[in-house]
Amino acid sequence: MSAIQKILEQDIKLPSPPAIAVHILDAVRREDSSFRELGRIIASDPALSAKILRVANSSFYSLKYPVDTIEKAIAVLGVDQLKNIALSFVIAQGMRGNAEEGFDFDYFWRRAITAAVGADLVAQRMGCKTGDTFVSALLMDLGVMVMYFWSPARYVQALDSKRASRESLCSVEQRLFGFDHAEMGAEVLKAWGLPENIWMAVGRHHTGGEGRGADQPTQDVLCLADALSSIYHGSHSSQRIAYVKKRLGQYGIEGEQVDGLIDAVAEKTLEVLSSFDLAPGALRPFSQILQEANEELGKLNLSYEQLVVELKQAKEKAERLAHDLSEANEKLRELAFRDGLTGLYNHRYFQDLLDKEMGRAVRYGRPLGLVLFDIDHFKAINDNCGHPVGDQVLRALAGQFAALTRRTDVVARYGGEEFVIILPETDSKGIMVLSQRLRRGIEQMEISTEAGPLSITVSVGATSYEEGMGPRTKAELIDAADGALYAAKRGGRNQVRFRKLTESA
Repeated sequence: MSAIQKILEQDIKLPSPPAIAVHILDAVRREDSSFRELGRIIASDPALSAKILRVANSSFYSLKYPVDTIEKAIAVLGVDQLKNIALSFVIAQGMRGNAEEGFDFDYFWRRAITAAVGADLVAQRMGCKTGDTFVSALLMDLGVMVMYFWSPARYVQALDSKRASRESLCSVEQRLFGFDHAEMGAEVLKAWGLPENIWMAVGRHHTGGEGRGADQPTQDVLCLADALSSIYHGSHSSQRIAYVKKRLGQYGIEGEQVDGLIDAVAEKTLEVLSSFDLAPGALRPFSQILQEANEELGKLNLSYEQLVVELKQAKEKAERLAHDLSEANEKLRELAFRDGLTGLYNHRYFQDLLDKEMGRAVRYGRPLGLVLFDIDHFKAINDNCGHPVGDQVLRALAGQFAALTRRTDVVARYGGEEFVIILPETDSKGIMVLSQRLRRGIEQMEISTEAGPLSITVSVGATSYEEGMGPRTKAELIDAADGALYAAKRGGRNQVRFRKLTESA
C-alpha cells in the first residue's frame, strides 16, 4: 500500500462523490446502458439539467441550434461530453465550502474552471480534443484540496514555502510530504471510479515537456491550461504569457492566434462560471492583463536600468572607499613605522629594512653602508635647558637630514639621541664622504629653542659590507658601526670613525 493510499484509507475523511455522480459513472461504464438512461439520470436533478443545458447553449460550444432537452444535448454533444459536463458540476458543487484560513474554495474552483476552459480551447486548436479534456483540466489540481483536508496546517506551510521561494509547488510537496498533489489527485479520482484516461492525465499533468510519448499532447494541453489559468488568477502574468506563446509556437500556433485564444479563455470562462454559480472574482479581459503585463515589464526594465545605475554608483563608492581605506592603511603603516617625536623612521622599521638590505647585499655581492651617530653632550642640554628644549633639538636635527643625505639613504631614530642611516649601494669611500658632510652640516647649524640659539656636534661611526666579504649578518654590521661610534667618542667627539667588518673593537 502506497503512502497516498494509506492516507486516503486511514488518515482522511474525504467527501464521497455525490450519488448522482456515481449513477452517471455506472451508466457510462455499463455496456448495456444507453444515452437515454444517462439522460434520465441527469434529468432526475432539475438544477443539474438546467445548468447543463445552459452550458450546452452557451458560446463555449457555439451550437448551430439551441437544445432544450438533455436527450438532444446528448445527441449533439455526445455521451462523453455530457457525462463530463455533469461530473464537473456535481463534483465542484459537492466539494465547495466556506473560505477557511489558508484555503479559498471559490478561488480554487474559479481557477480550475478557467483551466478547464483553456484546456478545451487549446486542445481544439492543437487537434487533440477529447470528451475528457474539460473534466481532466477541471480536476487536475484536486489533490491540492485533498492535501489541505488531510493536513491544513502543514499544507498552509507548504503554500507559504512555495510563495517565499522559487520552488514549484510539486517540489515543495515532494520535499515536505514525499508526494505531490498531482499524485494525490490521481489516486482520489481512481478511487472514485473515474475513467483511467482522466486520472492518468491528472497524475501526469505537471510533466508536460518531459519526453515525447504518445500522450505528450494531452500533457502539454494540461500544462498550458495551468499556465492560462495563472495568467488570469496568478502573478507574473508576463512570464506566463511568454511561456504559453513559446509552447503553442511548438504546435504552429503563433501571433494573433495566441492572443485570440488567451482572450477567448476569459470570455468563455465568464459564461461557464455563472453556470457553476461562481462570481468572476478578479477575472478580467486579456487586453487588461496584457496592459498590466506590459506595465509590469516596463517597471522591470525601469528597475533594471535603475539597478544598473545604482550598481554603478555602488561600485564607484566602493572604489572610493577602497582607495580611502588604502590611503588610511598606508598612513597607519607609516605611523606604525614612524618615530612620534621626530617623524623619522623608528627602530623597528630600521631593523626590518636592514634585514632586507643585508640579505640583498650578501646575495648579489653589492656594497651596503651603515652610519651610527649621536649628539655630543646631549644629557647636558636636557639637564641645563630642560627636556622640552632637548626635544626641540632632536626635531631640528631630524629636519636637516633631507638636505644632508641622498634620496636613496634611509634615516631612522635608533633611540634617545642616537640616529642611524642605511646607505644602499655605497662603499667605504662614499660612506666617509657622506659622514663628513653630515658631521660638518650639523656643526654649522644654529638651532632656535626656548632657551635661545644652540649649536651641537655629533660623533659618527661608520662601516660597510663590501663585495667579496661573503656571508655576513645584520648584527655584525651594527656591531661594527657601534664600535666605530664608540671610538669617535673616545677620540674626543665631533669626528667620524670607520671600522671594517673584520676589525675587532
